[in-house]
Amino acid sequence: MGYEVVVDTDKCEGCEECVEVCPVDVFEMQDGKSVVISPEECLGCESCIEVCDQDAITITET
Repeated sequence: MGYEVVVDTDKCEGCEECVEVCPVDVFEMQDGKSVVISPEECLGCESCIEVCDQDAITITET
């Protein structure tokens, strides 16, 4: 069991909240947007979803 993490870069405003709140460093900022760099590390805690005011992040159980 794992998780698919997706950032909608059209919605992302580059606030970096997801980068700061993620306990396992799934995200990184690139060109002013959050990108998923370590999807296999995702715990499915949804902390990133909770802090994203733009609803730019989705997590799906795989």
